[in-house]
Amino acid sequence: MLTDLMAGAAEDARQRELARPLSAVRADALARRAPLDALHALAPSDRVKVIAEVKRASPSRGDLADIPDPAQLAASYELGGASAISVLTEGRRFKGSLADLESVRETVSVPVLRKDFISSSYQVLEARASGADIVLLIVAGLEQDELRRLHDETRELGMAALVETHSADEVERALDVGAELLGVNARNLSTFELDRALFGTLAPQIPAGVVRIAESAVSTPDDVAAYRQAGADVVLIGEALVTGDPVTTLNDFLAVG
Repeated sequence: MLTDLMAGAAEDARQRELARPLSAVRADALARRAPLDALHALAPSDRVKVIAEVKRASPSRGDLADIPDPAQLAASYELGGASAISVLTEGRRFKGSLADLESVRETVSVPVLRKDFISSSYQVLEARASGADIVLLIVAGLEQDELRRLHDETRELGMAALVETHSADEVERALDVGAELLGVNARNLSTFELDRALFGTLAPQIPAGVVRIAESAVSTPDDVAAYRQAGADVVLIGEALVTGDPVTTLNDFLAVG
């Protein structure tokens, strides 16, 4: 599944590049105001923080929510206490777009993550051109030299990289490129099966000074509490928010401490 998602996202990016070349997107990226400081916004504190996700669909669950106005949803997330907003921009299976990202960036005052299957400099540049402050880099989908190059390019543009892992080896690879935001995704992107215990297994491997982010397998406040107890500084939540009342749900999740 991950191979197909990466390939599809890369092909879609190539098609966009035919319409707008890399040089033009680079100019757009450099013309943007400086990115927000995501490392500060997501820094460890005495309470858990939440990255709230704008997510219409997923390969594992199909359609989740219509979301006709992503900016309005993101504004609700910010009102509910989210420290950052994640926007799915993959169009084939998640039904997102860069237009969603741009509308959210125009509306909220917290950092915005472009969540997609990124494998090229073009995708990093268009993330910045669309207003992203954070870019997702998935270790399992990239060779180490690619991961290092894209991580460096992201930082050179002033953005932060959320480096996503699924195993002890991938955590080491993420740390090797200097990851400062390190995510552990409970969802296996090859099989899409969930293992919420994975975060607790890998968290001790993540050194102090690196923000620990737990991703997926969050349905209830108890799930958030379990991640917090296992050492999570931040929890990324999508499906539970788009399928319920975002403000009430966020308040319940953030109340766990």
